[in-house]
Amino acid sequence: MSIPTPTGTVGEGPRGREVQFVRRYRATPDAVWAALTESDRLERWIGRWEGDPATGRVTFFMTAEGDEVEGEEVSIVECDGPTRFAADTRVGDRQWHLRFELEQEAGGVTVLTFAQMLSDDDVSSVGPGWEYYLDRLTAVMDGSDVDAVDFADYFPAMKDYYAALS
Repeated sequence: MSIPTPTGTVGEGPRGREVQFVRRYRATPDAVWAALTESDRLERWIGRWEGDPATGRVTFFMTAEGDEVEGEEVSIVECDGPTRFAADTRVGDRQWHLRFELEQEAGGVTVLTFAQMLSDDDVSSVGPGWEYYLDRLTAVMDGSDVDAVDFADYFPAMKDYYAALS
């Protein structure tokens, strides 16, 4: 695989300044929504959740990082399928505010805008990480080998690009 080009930008979101990523898929919004929200499909590219989302909370396990990962509590802030989702999660001592929106374009293309609100997070490591995971999602959506997406192609190669955004 060739070294990927960074795609993230920094802009204003509903809750403040955020790093934003856009991906396009030849799929319906329902299919992309399922890949982003259904635990068994989510696990194909990043991790799984356990619990009852109707309570507004689930536990997320980032299984792409290995089998022995600790669960993180996720608070669902907004869930308006298949168009908008927002959640807050703890990553170590940090709280992350994540959101995504889906929009259907002509020709059967769904546009995903994924964002993480910026606070004191180091965007030079957060940006490459989301590029990596979203490219794993793209591999799943395209039916290609998700394991061919290698984190070493993203970090530290994209670190300077994201450092310049902050």
